[in-house]
Formats: sequence, C-alpha cells, structure tokens
Amino acid sequence: MRDTYTIIWRELLLLRKKLLRFFASSLVSPLLFLTAFGWGLGRSIQFGGTSYLEFVVPGILAMSAMNSSYNATGMSLNISRLYFKTLEEFLVAPISTWSLTLGNVLGGCLRGLLSSVVILVLAHLYGACLHCDLWFFVALFLTCFLFSALGLVAAMVINSHEDMARFSTFVILPMSFLCGTFFQVDRFPPVVAKIVQVLPLTHSAISLRMIALEAGFPLVSLLVLAAYAVFFFWLGYWVTLRVE
Repeated sequence: MRDTYTIIWRELLLLRKKLLRFFASSLVSPLLFLTAFGWGLGRSIQFGGTSYLEFVVPGILAMSAMNSSYNATGMSLNISRLYFKTLEEFLVAPISTWSLTLGNVLGGCLRGLLSSVVILVLAHLYGACLHCDLWFFVALFLTCFLFSALGLVAAMVINSHEDMARFSTFVILPMSFLCGTFFQVDRFPPVVAKIVQVLPLTHSAISLRMIALEAGFPLVSLLVLAAYAVFFFWLGYWVTLRVE
C-alpha cells in the first residue's frame, strides 16, 4: 500500500501543478452540453416523466467521467512510455507491478472524480435536481476506475501517439454519443441496441440516471460495471508485467 500511495501522491503533485489546465480541458465539452440542454432544450422538453435537463445530466456525467479518467491515465502513460521514457524508471524501481498498476489507475480515477464533482455543481446551478446518494458515487467511482484501467491497457499496448488518437476516435468517441448519454438506448434498432447494451458506458449512464432520478436500483448495471472494472484492471496488470 505504501508503494501505491507513492504513485498516487506523484499524480497529485502533477495535478496540482496543472490544475487549472486540467479543469479547463475536461470541462469544455460538458459545459457546452449543459448550456445547450440547460438553456436550450432542457427546460422545455419532458422526457420520461422528467425534464430533459435532468435526464441528460447523468449521461453527460458518465461521458465526462469516461473521458477524464481515460485521458488522465492513457495519454499520460503513453507519452511517458514512448516519449519521455520515464515509465522505465518506475519499472526498475523497487515497486511491485501490482502497486504500479493500482496507483496509476487510482490516480486517473481521482482526476475523473474531481471533474465529475465540478460537473455536478454546474448541473445544480443550471437547475437540475438530482438524487445523489452513496450508490450514485459508487457507480461514478466504478465508471472512473474501469475507464482509467482501460486507458492504462491502451497506453501499454499501443506503440504510437497517432494510434492512441485513433483508438479514442474509434472506441471512446462512439461510446460518448451512442451509450444512452443523450437518449435511451431502446431508440436504436434492436440489433444495434443489443450491441450498445454490452458497452460499459451504457451501464454507467443507466446506473447514474436510475439513481439520480430515483427510478429504481440498477443492480445489474452496477454488477456489469464492477465486472468491467475487475477485468480491465487485471488486463492492465498483465500487460504491465509484459512490458517489464
């Protein structure tokens, strides 16, 4: 645990040095969506018995948590591994692979949670009334954790910055718009809906939305998120061992 704490502390020090840039870059898209849906569509359209603003905020939150967590781990590690070569210093240091993996994943998770909390505050200022209990933050943590772990896997496997950008274009970007962030998944054709329902961001949006709108307890979606989190973390640990 001491080794893990060391990795997390390093991430916190780096975050402190570029805190304003981090928040500015991670909040531009969510702020634009909140402005469009909050001042434009959100107050005038009813969707599923609630305002569209309150319907869409959990989806925007899930999307932002995914992007912030993935980029915080994936882009940073890929650059440090291929360009600065600083990852090699950690690999030869007396730190276990488990601690290195867990520390990096939790560091990216923390950044995702920080940006998500800011979005929650902004959503409240825009007039969204959401129910945020412990399970809401559990779903948010699982979302940040699994996409931070996915970023670690991508950073360790992909061997160029251009391919990292392509991975984001073909994997992360489609999930941002198709996984129930702005509308319900059942509006797709049945075949497409079944494919989209397998993706992790879909279950993140479902979990956050059901809890925030008090529409039931999303047990299945939470279990799916937990399974994805365990799988991506194990995969990240395995690919880090291979790099060593």
